[in-house]
Amino acid sequence: MRNYLLGSAALAALLTLAPATKAEELKLGHIRPQASSVHQELTEFAEAVAQTTGGETTIQLYPASALGDYTVVQERVSIGAIEMALQPPATGLDRRMQLSVMPYLVEDWEAAKKAFGPGGPISTEMTKLYAEQDITVLGAYPVYFGGIALNRDAIEPGNPDAKKGIKLRVPPIRSYQLLGEAIGYIPTPIPFSEAFTAIQTGVVDGVLGAGAEGYYASFRDVTQSYIPANTHFEVWYLLINTGVLEGLEDTARANLETAAAEFVAKRWEVAPTEQKTFEQRLAQAGATINELTSEELSALATSVREKVWPEVVNDIGADFAQPILDQLAK
Repeated sequence: MRNYLLGSAALAALLTLAPATKAEELKLGHIRPQASSVHQELTEFAEAVAQTTGGETTIQLYPASALGDYTVVQERVSIGAIEMALQPPATGLDRRMQLSVMPYLVEDWEAAKKAFGPGGPISTEMTKLYAEQDITVLGAYPVYFGGIALNRDAIEPGNPDAKKGIKLRVPPIRSYQLLGEAIGYIPTPIPFSEAFTAIQTGVVDGVLGAGAEGYYASFRDVTQSYIPANTHFEVWYLLINTGVLEGLEDTARANLETAAAEFVAKRWEVAPTEQKTFEQRLAQAGATINELTSEELSALATSVREKVWPEVVNDIGADFAQPILDQLAK
């Protein structure tokens, strides 16, 4: 009996000195289908996290809005019901987040990286806004320059003054609605999850708010024409609930942050080429690509900046937005 008691005491001491490490499984939602390049890149990211943490931190991916529309997912990440997400900002939760999706904010990939890359003025401000919702930004993920997909032929796509009579689905975000009007379309706010059905049933004639990769992934079966109009620069944010991140063991947290930084850095390298690749894939799927001249792109940008920017700046607050826009203009 005495040997048994001594053994039990020794075992208890060992358990006290070396407690078991708690494994963490984090749910990560995104909006693209499982076959998309986004999902493939996230799969590599999840594998890197599992490998560097020795399997103590794992990420379970939920593609195709399986956890809900991205606006709902952002709210759930905020309260910790979902741990992570890669998605556009839900501007309905904070109007200032429209800054990230202002149309014609940057003109090329070099300017985009300066604005949205690590330490850039847009990514810096967006990190602060997410922090107010108890969400930490692990990185800004560049997707593409946006365009317009139509289930019909285009009408004067490079002329912002032409009243085209074409109804476009736009995200339920004011800046996109104003953008559609400024370049001659009839904008109709519809959630992303309902957009395909809206085109298929003729509620709208096309989509504004994504780019070639997004249209190929989700709308290629209803796309007859594509206009690479560079309407906006699409950036998604790799998000994690702040409490969840802080609750990770120090080494696991550091490994997660390192893997996230590498995930985003790689994306900045491949995104420009991928944009052209998906424009070609849309063409191979039967869509007509309506290339615009530099003069036409400039005309669209000028119309939008004159008509849309003042209203967006007023909506989100000039004291907040104007200094950032001035910094980008330098």
